[in-house]
Amino acid sequence: MTEETPNQDWISQAEAARRKGVSRQAINKLVKAGRLKTLEIAGSVFVSSEQISQYTPAPKGRKKKNLI
Repeated sequence: MTEETPNQDWISQAEAARRKGVSRQAINKLVKAGRLKTLEIAGSVFVSSEQISQYTPAPKGRKKKNLI
């Protein structure tokens, strides 16, 4: 989902990963799935900082079993 919007802030995928505490691969998966707006400049892919700030990563690990 590539969009060119001059009023938007764009950050690298590595910076997005640092801000959210996830791996670069996790951000790359979201980009490939089309869940994040991207901007490509000279082969580098940047993501919308606004969407990164709204993104909430899923909890780590397996879901706990209900032991009742």
